[in-house]
This record gives sequence, structure tokens and C-alpha cells, in this order.
Amino acid sequence: MKRFILSVAFAAVFLPAHAAEFDVEIHNPTRGLYFTQLLVAAHAPSISLFETGETASANLRAMAETGNLTGLIALLNAAGATVEEDPANGLLAPGATTVATINTGNAVANTELSIVAMLQPSNDGFLALNSLTVPTEPGTYTYDLNAYDAGTEANNELRGTNSLGQPGMPVPPELDSELGNNGTGAASTVEGYVHIHRGNLGDNNPSGGPSDMVSTLHRWLNPVARVTVTVR
Repeated sequence: MKRFILSVAFAAVFLPAHAAEFDVEIHNPTRGLYFTQLLVAAHAPSISLFETGETASANLRAMAETGNLTGLIALLNAAGATVEEDPANGLLAPGATTVATINTGNAVANTELSIVAMLQPSNDGFLALNSLTVPTEPGTYTYDLNAYDAGTEANNELRGTNSLGQPGMPVPPELDSELGNNGTGAASTVEGYVHIHRGNLGDNNPSGGPSDMVSTLHRWLNPVARVTVTVR
């Protein structure tokens, strides 16, 4: 009997300590928000894409203000992360779902899952799952994601360009006909640090008012996304 117990304990040492392959389903449950190209990555615990209460990095700012993932992807690749870019092949529309399959192979250190994408319309809002430890037991796990504000641009809620550092919101074709015009600006303060997003304000004046957003369509409260991780 003692030999049997010792044999089991010895074998357990060699059980997989990480989920080598898993599916990540991302659902947009909002009424009027679009997600820009999604970044889904498994990485080591030493990597973090951002910290709340701290100043956003240049790479995070580029993603949050323009949807540009280049800097974050370069950071993750340099750290040996397993990266899946743009599983939805463009914007993820309200009510839509996409799936990314992550296979870390022999990269046993890549135990953390992170997901980011810019929210449109917004000035510097983004959804995020920041360094979730992936479960190792086979099964299905569901998480609701909050939106964050990068704190790098005032939430003026006005039409703008897709240029980093320029005030105003990027306006993809899908949103052009939905937004108003000639707003005066909902806010002028740059917060300076990453924090939970307050949500869009909007107004009901399509040709003026403080915001170019429509309050009955573009206003939202957290959470803004649902993620389902299936470990095989």
C-alpha cells in the first residue's frame, strides 16, 4: 500500500502545469459599441499590459486612442508570448462574437491571458482582461470584462481623426451615420492615469450639444464584453 501511494505522488509531479491549448470566445453584448482589432495573448506572469492608477505606456496609449496594436504585439513577442491578433478580422460589432484559439505548445511559462481592444466610439476607452491565470482543469470558464480609460486624452466625445495625440474620436465607416455633429465637448480634462471608464455620456441633439454621441445608442455601463475560456 505504501508503494502505491508513493507511486501516485511521484507521477503527479509530471502532470501538465499549464493549459497548452484553449479557446477564447469574445462576445460584444453592447447596444452601440464596436471593438477594434482584438489582441489575445498568453504570456508569462512577469508581463502586464497596464496597471490601474498608473500612467499609460506609449504602447497602451496607441491602442486606446487609435486601435493600433503594433507596440503591444512587439512587447509580447519579445517576451515569448503566444499572440493571436484580430480574430474577428476587423471590428467586432454589437451583438457579435469571435473565437481565438491559443496554443502555447512548450511555452510553459505562458500561463496568463490578456485581451485588449479599443472601444468605438470613445476617445481613449478600451476593454481589457489583464493577466488572468488560465485554469488548468478542462472546462468552460466565463468572465465579464470592464472598460478602462487610458487617461491620455480628454473625453470630449467629438468627431476626430485616427491620429495619435489629436483630440477627438476615430470615426470608422460603421459609426459615421450614427454620430452627431458640431458638439462643443463633453469634457476637457486629461486624467493622466489608467482607470475604470465612466461610460459615454452623449446627448440627444444630433446637430449640436456637448457630445457627438447619441445617448440612447452609445451610452453604456460596465461590463462591456464577455469572455468564455474553454480548456481542453
